[in-house]
Amino acid sequence: MNYVRVRIDKRHEWGRIEGDRVVILDNAPWENARETGQKIALDMTCLLAPVTPSKVVLVGLNYREHVKESQSASAVPDEPVIFMKPSTAVIGPNDEIPCYSFLDRIDYEGELAAVIGGKLFRSGESDTRDAIFGYTCLNDVTARHLQKKDVQWTRAKSFDGFCPIGPWIATGIDPLDLKIETHLNGELRQSGRSAEQVWNIFELVRFISGAMTLLPGDVVSTGTPRGVGPLKAGDVVRITIEEIGTLENRVKQA
Repeated sequence: MNYVRVRIDKRHEWGRIEGDRVVILDNAPWENARETGQKIALDMTCLLAPVTPSKVVLVGLNYREHVKESQSASAVPDEPVIFMKPSTAVIGPNDEIPCYSFLDRIDYEGELAAVIGGKLFRSGESDTRDAIFGYTCLNDVTARHLQKKDVQWTRAKSFDGFCPIGPWIATGIDPLDLKIETHLNGELRQSGRSAEQVWNIFELVRFISGAMTLLPGDVVSTGTPRGVGPLKAGDVVRITIEEIGTLENRVKQA
């Protein structure tokens, strides 16, 4: 099942997709949501980012082939390398990724992400699986020259608009072997499978919850396959993940 956030007129609503319609819910789907009885044609709505997270936690260097192409590491780390994006970085499908004039280069990074549905802290294996509500696509947009310049990656990853998420949250799927592809202006640039990850999504969520409390609606992303590259104003980047869907965004000069 696919769950969305949509804008209808000036209202923001939660819903689930039923054919070509959105069944409106009275709350986030992981918060004991109930149907309101309202159904809206999907093409009469505007898709928003399907979550409003308190934080987005991401993982670097989680695909061996990406480690080889990265200049920030020479070997696979002993433990997951985690960093965060603020909620202000989040944008939705079809929103524009800002290409700030004061940045030398920004890159796309297509990723599989998990949406947390229950509060987690120092979770066990079964608690971790139960607390993941579903999965979505994420673009970890990065100011590459700042990532290389800074000791840590927060500044390079945290600009407003640097975290497109969507198009919806898919539930009831197995995340352990999904194809992940990124197209830039129609050309395939990244292709990998989640089975190639050094640490799978369950291991990552459990590891992260050992350091911080994950709240319902938070997002954990799992790293990117090889093939990252630069974006420029006018580009269209599309991230497609098997059994989930496609997240598309255009780049705009800012």
